[in-house]
Amino acid sequence: MKILIIEDEKEIIKFLKNALEKEMFIVDSAEDGERGSFMARTSAYNLIVLDYLLPKMNGAEVLKEIRDDGLKIPILMLTVKGEIENKKELFNIGADDYLSKPFLLEELILRIKALLKRPLFISQTKLSIGDFSLNQDTKTICYKNKEIYFTRKEYCLFEYFLKNKEKIISRSELLENIWDYNADPFSNSLETHIASLRKKLKTNKNRNLLHTFSGRGYKLSLRKLN
Repeated sequence: MKILIIEDEKEIIKFLKNALEKEMFIVDSAEDGERGSFMARTSAYNLIVLDYLLPKMNGAEVLKEIRDDGLKIPILMLTVKGEIENKKELFNIGADDYLSKPFLLEELILRIKALLKRPLFISQTKLSIGDFSLNQDTKTICYKNKEIYFTRKEYCLFEYFLKNKEKIISRSELLENIWDYNADPFSNSLETHIASLRKKLKTNKNRNLLHTFSGRGYKLSLRKLN
């Protein structure tokens, strides 16, 4: 899943990005409200962590702009302000949750996971194909019930393919959902990771789970069908 952090303090962005990437999230960031609002409204995210005090546009203005654009994505507000009236204002505009600074990292991650389990995003905890299974709670992948190692990017790719089994997924869709906002669309990083993932999923000479469709994209399937 992909998260956008809108926060003007670089150290907080770095801290949150590192922690969330360890939880297998893809993370983008913006350091002012104007850019954050633009990114939120033009790219696909599963959740936004939004600071209240921001340059150019404050958090309340960003929140209102996102909601006015019709987006229902969960938004977790961060602020040093703790007044009850401020909380009422944010919830009335459309905030889903609220956390005051300073906060515990563990609490932030728990709140993010709780928001992602709401009906809009609820999904199976365990995903599988053939003898492979992926547990979204423990962030583990098993082959015939034996845990195997996947890099963070391989995990995110496999999870996305499992959620879209039997569907041909274009290169641009993968870049938008698995890579960050600044990814170079002309880089061969995607193809390199696809090759690595395919190798790990190929359990014998005759069995291939990840199929390439020239000019169209990739599909995870037990059989290659058009």
